[in-house]
Amino acid sequence: MRSTRSLLYQGLTLFCVILSVPLAAQDDYVRSESTPGGFPLFAGGTVAPLYISDADHAGVLLAGDALVQDLYRVTSIRPSLTTTAAPIGKHVVVAGTIGKSPWIDDLVQRGKLNVTGIAGQWESFIVTVVEKPFHGIDQALVIAGSDKRGTIFGIYDLSKQMGVSPWYWWADVPVVKRPALYIAPGRHIQGPPAVQYRGIFLNDEEPALGRWAVEKYGGFTHAFYERLFELILRMKGNYLWPAMWWASFNSDDPLNPMLADRYGIVMGTTHHEPMMRAHAEWKKGGQGPWNYETNAPTLRQFWTDGITRMGARESIVSMGMRGDGDMAMSASTNIALLEKIVRDQRHIIQTVTGKDAAQTPQLWALYKEVQDYYDKGMRVPDDITLLLCDDNWGNLRKLPPVGDSLRTGGYGIYYHFDYVGGPRNYKWLNTNQLERTWEQMHLAYRYGATRLWIVNVGDLKPMELPTEFFLDYAWNPEAWNNTTLSDYTRQWAAHQFGSTYAPEIASLLDTYTKYNARRKPELLSPQTYSLINYREAERIEADYSALTQRAKALARQLPATHQDAYYQLVLHPIQASSILHALHITTARNHRYAAQGRAATNALADRVKTLFADDSACSYYYNRVLAGGKWNHMMDQTHISYTYWQQPERDVLPFLKRITLPPNAALGMAIEGDSAWWPQEKRQAVLPVFDSYQQPAYAIDIFNRGGAPFDYTVEPGAKYIRVSEPHGTIEQEKRIWISVDWQHAPKGLHRIPITIKGTEQTAVVVQAIVQKQSLPKGETAEGFVESQGYISMEAAHFTRAVAAGNAIHWQVVNNLGRTDAGVITLPVTASASIPTQPDAPYLEYTFHTTQRGAVTVSTYFSPTLNFHNTNGLHYAVSIDDAPPQLINLHTNFTQAAWEQAVRDNILIRTSTHTLTPGQHVLKFWRVDAGVVLQKIVIGNNVPSSYLGPPESFRFPNVTNK
Repeated sequence: MRSTRSLLYQGLTLFCVILSVPLAAQDDYVRSESTPGGFPLFAGGTVAPLYISDADHAGVLLAGDALVQDLYRVTSIRPSLTTTAAPIGKHVVVAGTIGKSPWIDDLVQRGKLNVTGIAGQWESFIVTVVEKPFHGIDQALVIAGSDKRGTIFGIYDLSKQMGVSPWYWWADVPVVKRPALYIAPGRHIQGPPAVQYRGIFLNDEEPALGRWAVEKYGGFTHAFYERLFELILRMKGNYLWPAMWWASFNSDDPLNPMLADRYGIVMGTTHHEPMMRAHAEWKKGGQGPWNYETNAPTLRQFWTDGITRMGARESIVSMGMRGDGDMAMSASTNIALLEKIVRDQRHIIQTVTGKDAAQTPQLWALYKEVQDYYDKGMRVPDDITLLLCDDNWGNLRKLPPVGDSLRTGGYGIYYHFDYVGGPRNYKWLNTNQLERTWEQMHLAYRYGATRLWIVNVGDLKPMELPTEFFLDYAWNPEAWNNTTLSDYTRQWAAHQFGSTYAPEIASLLDTYTKYNARRKPELLSPQTYSLINYREAERIEADYSALTQRAKALARQLPATHQDAYYQLVLHPIQASSILHALHITTARNHRYAAQGRAATNALADRVKTLFADDSACSYYYNRVLAGGKWNHMMDQTHISYTYWQQPERDVLPFLKRITLPPNAALGMAIEGDSAWWPQEKRQAVLPVFDSYQQPAYAIDIFNRGGAPFDYTVEPGAKYIRVSEPHGTIEQEKRIWISVDWQHAPKGLHRIPITIKGTEQTAVVVQAIVQKQSLPKGETAEGFVESQGYISMEAAHFTRAVAAGNAIHWQVVNNLGRTDAGVITLPVTASASIPTQPDAPYLEYTFHTTQRGAVTVSTYFSPTLNFHNTNGLHYAVSIDDAPPQLINLHTNFTQAAWEQAVRDNILIRTSTHTLTPGQHVLKFWRVDAGVVLQKIVIGNNVPSSYLGPPESFRFPNVTNK
């Protein structure tokens, strides 16, 4: 039986939600069938007893308690956990830490347990089956950790492989009971992690997480943090910046820091909260101004109290100082003063701890203007970790020189999945593509910023997927590279919902995050997507609608036990995003219809009101109905009515237009690709070109501008022009599709009139330009073909990729970017290439054009920053044998240019080249590492749209991808 122990957490919380089938792990050692030499953890209705010495760390014992609960969830049998008496029985589980557990040490000393590979390492563990470990025992399943968290991670790794997701409570992920559990023989080792400290930051927690915590726990109390500590540890994280907008982790509940230490969580404070003091503490009780020049003695005492309270608990102390409330320091702040602040802070640390300051882990965050101080020469002692930062939008600002080992404190990364600030807050839904996170953090890993990674997860929910990926990648970046990355979401989905549904769920998750990353929901407006060109807005709305229907269809297949988790993790973000996009696009259509006097104007206004109500209903269901109201307030975040960077107080119905129609019918007509309408417009109506390669269909809207219905006819001037509905009745409007019967269309370029007749023989003529093409003699059927005066090429669809021998190669990263995939070069640490040298790497894109003279090449990139802190990242472009043009991504990269790039999640650069009609080859030359190519568009006066023109026709090509 388990011995009695006094633990602070007892009686506070119970875990009661169960899980699904396990994720395919890197080392899948839990099986449902017996194998020779395997260990029967659960067989014949019996669960092996657990033994963890009470001499071990308290956090190990807490993890043991959790394993008992996890085994009960999976097997319906609660095993015993003994902490004092020696192990007995035929099959036992023994978990413990080397140097702390007498049973583990005994096995090591007698040669029964080989700890080679983990002994002396950071946070490493082994799971192995030991034969005849102790007298009278046939087998032991041994979980041995190199240190406290090594053992904890080993225990939770077993739980995960049994089928217990880290999100079993935080996302209500259901359990699948298992008939048996066997542990495969062998030495199953993990660790040490690639990144030493791996954590999350709860931030921007109002109104969602903060109100939820107040309602459920009375605030950010120890009962709340127990749940969070366990979640972090189950994901092999070890570090936390706690909620801080109005909360103070250490003073709001004195049990908070005690329990963090007991669980094994390393605590810190944010980049602007030095010396383990919350800013809320200063706001509540600080005396005088937050100004070291005028109030240094008071600030030193404030900081001394923070280090004294910290005691010997594992912590990383934030150093330096920003302005009051996370603001920039004054313009007059000088480097000498900031360096003095750090010296004084280290003197406090040394005085209070009685140890050299270097023995207390510290960090200095180069956040916003603080990086400018560093770039201008400010320095701190080498044992302080330099915490490098992104731009708050997922783009790294600075990385250390390759191979830099001068700093004993190393380098870290502060990253964002959530942000409050310019050019716009983004807090509501997950908008983070795993591919982009991987690409940026891969840079950090390869450049050696591996001491500490922390990510701002906002309210935590709904950032479940990217949060776990971030911590998984920090633990073992080698497991998730450019070739295995596409498997991550599928494996994650399998862990939450089972392998049967995993492929479709992974596709839903990958697709919605790609869509949402195009533009943050808070940045959407009726003007975002084009109503005129490429039917862009309609395609966006249709894509979201189709995705929602897929998500709902899968929901109908899932058992009732899966519904709450599925709604949180999959259905809600898709459905809510679809509604929001439809709301803005319908608002734009309402405004356009009103200007054209369309009879459907008021119906669109009504639809916007319905969509606005649907948005509210989604939030209400999440808050009040889902899981019996467990997550009330988690969807309180406003997201519709932004007018500047800060969130609105409440969501407001968009401005809508209504019109009064005349009683009589009146014909109106609008065409795809033109903002005008006829018969008001006096110039000719001309549809975009019909070309025989693309074989498009184009839309004509026939609409009523009056209250009475009317009959219409559409009469093409050639038999090979197809009309979807050549006649009918218009009450409000009808969309007619025009296409070409290419089998019977004559070769060459032809202009065909299409006559539309309506009320009182009112007629409008639309011109169809039909071009039945064939390649000129001498051109090969390869590459892209111009249409509408442009060639649009997705980066991944190159004709040929030329590497630099074995030194540099090209890599397609699927799903990275706004429209298709991204292309990068590896390794990312390779030095710059010179396009004029024989071994310079490049991509070739073959294309066919009719253009002559100067033409613009627009190249689309992920908005990567100049992380080298040189004069910018470069690439080069050439056509045929012309010399490559070297182009700097960051020329004139002003604050306004950066804001535009992150708003649009794209950086577009242009160059001018000379063309003649015919076949050509564009070469995209690699110059600097870190450049992510997404798309190339060739053409002048290309019709504008948010995403750029859809990809042009491309001849089949087997040499790319």
